[in-house]
Amino acid sequence: MPLKKIVYLFGAGATHAEILTLEESPSETFISKNGLLISNVSKRVMKQAQNLRGFKNNVEFVTSPEGSLNIELLISLFETNRIPNSENKIRGLKQLVRKDIINRLSSTRKKKFYLHKALLELHSLIEDREILTGIISLNYDDIIDDAYITICQKKPNYCHTSEKENPGDFPLLKLHGSFNWTSIKTYGKTKAIPIIPLGINKNYLVPPYNFIWGRAFEVLAHCDILRVIGCSLNQNDVGLIDLLFKAHLERDGFFDLQIIDFQKQGDQVKNNYGFFPGIIKPKDIENSLIADDQILKEDGTGNPFKIWLRAKSERMVKENINQTKYLKKCF
Repeated sequence: MPLKKIVYLFGAGATHAEILTLEESPSETFISKNGLLISNVSKRVMKQAQNLRGFKNNVEFVTSPEGSLNIELLISLFETNRIPNSENKIRGLKQLVRKDIINRLSSTRKKKFYLHKALLELHSLIEDREILTGIISLNYDDIIDDAYITICQKKPNYCHTSEKENPGDFPLLKLHGSFNWTSIKTYGKTKAIPIIPLGINKNYLVPPYNFIWGRAFEVLAHCDILRVIGCSLNQNDVGLIDLLFKAHLERDGFFDLQIIDFQKQGDQVKNNYGFFPGIIKPKDIENSLIADDQILKEDGTGNPFKIWLRAKSERMVKENINQTKYLKKCF
């Protein structure tokens, strides 16, 4: 029986899950100050934006820091409407987003993270049953990069060019770029690669993003299971949905989309993208792999990434968990 080809798609919720592991029972105050979901980042950024010089001019009544916020949508609305001095407002918001994320991912904090490392450690133990063929990330941070280097003992295969370096290594495809791409060597030249900033109108056609997105299409078109961790498949990111759509068209059949999140989030993805037949909601993954009631909680407490990883480890490598370095931390 051929091995199942597995691809992961990480969103902000995956890094947010690492933040949650720092507290045994994270309070609402802790999450609001440190969380990395778009709602957490957006609220903090909008409060800081009120103090930017000239920010509220002409937009005072549509830039309230109250309520549920989506900073990416707001940036997109600034981009598509003729607002005086909008370029400075957009630039200010993007800089605040970058600073906000980086400030919550200090070196001291990142040393305590273990979920991404545990995931790659798990795959190193189950290569005879599942083959990891690629990781796709929408995040700018370097949490998965650090895990790749720690567990695989080599630099990530980012696919910055059309040349497939180390073709046997699974690629790490950061669709929107990375804050740590400040000195990248491609075609003999070392340069900084700018991120694709927040906003709906993203340009993926310029190098190296055309190569990264092309490779993402390839790994999706040939995978059996896409595990979606901490990613809501936001309708703002039309490019990502189009990528999944194209990958389905390329195949003879569909691939499974396992939504590793709260059940409520799985229901929402199913409702929004029911035209993808392989969507599997949390409680239905691998014949009710996740038995923990936390995955069904309506209040959003708990840590779906950790819950799933613990359940998957118990099923796949139960007898070897105590010999692991990172997996055992999930228990």
